[in-house]
Amino acid sequence: MSLKDTLAYTYLKNTNLTLRSIFRREKDIAPSPPFKEYPNAPRVKLEIEDFPETSSLFQILAERRSKRNYRRLEISKEEISLLCFATQGVTAIAGSYLLRTAPSAGALYPIETYLAVNFSSEIAPGLYHLNIREFSLERLAEGYFGEILKEIALGQSFLSTASVVFIWSAVLRRTMSKYGERGLRYIFLDCGHICQNLLLASTALGLKACPVGAFFDEDLNDLLHLDGEEETVIYLATVGK
Repeated sequence: MSLKDTLAYTYLKNTNLTLRSIFRREKDIAPSPPFKEYPNAPRVKLEIEDFPETSSLFQILAERRSKRNYRRLEISKEEISLLCFATQGVTAIAGSYLLRTAPSAGALYPIETYLAVNFSSEIAPGLYHLNIREFSLERLAEGYFGEILKEIALGQSFLSTASVVFIWSAVLRRTMSKYGERGLRYIFLDCGHICQNLLLASTALGLKACPVGAFFDEDLNDLLHLDGEEETVIYLATVGK
């Protein structure tokens, strides 16, 4: 198969912007709500008393490396709060938009953040969803999911020893209702911005982190009870000590 015969190449070519195509109207895609919440889920309120002193940004950039060797050590609620703030913390309000630490095309923020807390001194093991407006974790399931995540991630053992695993999904309509099929490009870019924030924040806090792109999509969707159509997982990252 040649490069030009792949679905990826076809998608990129078909979503190129040109003076001729920029005003072409695609089929309308209905929008989706800007926030996802689990109203009946127990909540853990995240709190940040103060931002810690860290190395300079350029020193943090120089030190960032993907680290996979973890020792099953507990992570604190404050550390989890700081990491969640780094990924999608609200930093300003512009009309109905909650602007955040990572940029998003059109301020549409299609990415949802889930956490599998494996080892924490203050937060019970389980699966959680990050509630943006309340800055809280909504508990979806109790228990240690490290071994399950390891198997879903093609047997990568460090998912079972990490203190916490960040899982990002995309609500496709949020972006594609405005940008059409090209919006899928922006969704993956948005998630990359978020993940890099997590990696740099982890380095600043003296933690180790590693992004993960290899996993069985539908199995991970099933674990989080996502339909894989309106919302689907697209990226992971581990954080540990």
